[in-house]
Amino acid sequence: MANNRRYSILLVDDERSTREGISRLLQREYDLTLAEDGSRAINILRKNNFDIVVTDLKMPGADGMEVLKESLAKDPQPVCIVMTAYGSIPSAVEATRIGAFEFIQKPLSLDQFELMVKRAVEKKQLTEENKELKRKLNRSYEIGDIIGKSACMHEVFETVKQVAPARTTVMITGESGTGKEMIAHSIHALSGRTGQFVAVHCAALPPTLLESELFGHEKGSFTGASEQRKGRFELADGGTLFLDEIGDIDQSVQVKILRALETRTFERVGGAGAIATDTRVITATNKDLKTLVADGKFREDLYFRLFVVAIHLPPLRERQEDIPLLVKHFLDDFSRENKKDSMSISEEALNVLCRFSWPGNIRELRNCVERMVVLSRSRMLDLHNVPVYIREAFSPGLAKPVLSSNSLNIDKTEKMLIQKALDECSGNITKASAKLGISRRTLHRKLKELKH
Repeated sequence: MANNRRYSILLVDDERSTREGISRLLQREYDLTLAEDGSRAINILRKNNFDIVVTDLKMPGADGMEVLKESLAKDPQPVCIVMTAYGSIPSAVEATRIGAFEFIQKPLSLDQFELMVKRAVEKKQLTEENKELKRKLNRSYEIGDIIGKSACMHEVFETVKQVAPARTTVMITGESGTGKEMIAHSIHALSGRTGQFVAVHCAALPPTLLESELFGHEKGSFTGASEQRKGRFELADGGTLFLDEIGDIDQSVQVKILRALETRTFERVGGAGAIATDTRVITATNKDLKTLVADGKFREDLYFRLFVVAIHLPPLRERQEDIPLLVKHFLDDFSRENKKDSMSISEEALNVLCRFSWPGNIRELRNCVERMVVLSRSRMLDLHNVPVYIREAFSPGLAKPVLSSNSLNIDKTEKMLIQKALDECSGNITKASAKLGISRRTLHRKLKELKH
């Protein structure tokens, strides 16, 4: 047998001698439940699951065919064996036609019957193994809400699993929208740490406010500090602190983060005593920290402290084989969220989505699919549901992308799409970002980057 678990069997027969004989044969190796007639068996089946059901065909009241149909309607479905007298062989053949595994004639040959049960167990094992294999194939490249079957994402997931139980710092790099915070969440979820996952978006806070946010402050330490406040390091004690956009923090704050990492202690703003912390730090950036170090904008000692383990998330354009999985995932999510029937997408529309460059990465794809689901009037998303700016990136025949990475570099592609959206929206950032399927913040950042 492929495993050591005891398989459960429901035996249904109105003949006491048959029940007792089979019980003596099977009870040592299997968990056996007996039913003296079909009606009793059906009641048992409605409350319990079995791996194997063995039933006589001819019984008073509910017969074996009714027991068989009740068994085959269950999920998970048991493997069914029917027993029959010689004169009922046509009924036994009909039973196998509708789903019974095998039939055996009475009077039983116990050796033959035992062999048949073992074969039924093997079939059940094979069904379970195939189901598990399919589950693993569907989910082997899935951690939390991050999905992908590409080789590059498989490597990311393996690194996440390996590094999660450690306390070491992790740096996650990648373009905006690739899912860096979700990877950080997954590392924390797999770490076994019992504290909170606490996230700080460093670029959104000025240096003085960021220091207070990270380390907390004492009452009266600055104007407006009307009470003592715990910082994120303290709130994440025993858990994980995620510092997003670490490349944007001021050097004065960098020094204090470095000290907290080296000594595992910190002081609140305005405080005099050191506070011990068991906080694991994970950071993320879409910038080249090596360049920032070379330019004197990021401390080299902090750089090496943060880069103990590095995980790079590839942009979506480099993992196009993952797009169908992501689209299906988002379709299911947004169909459910918007209380719509499960939706599907046409091959033509999916082909366009798969070949688009996605400058906003997964976040942009997610926004795109959400918009398609919300605005669709049918269960099938077709080409006309795809946002205009994506369709216009392709030739009329959709044979070749007009803006492919082979003919134009990515920066030029992004610039053309952004400029086109701005022109069509008369320079309105809010409307242009909605048209592009990205946030206003991302569009502002892209515009800033493309000017350089």
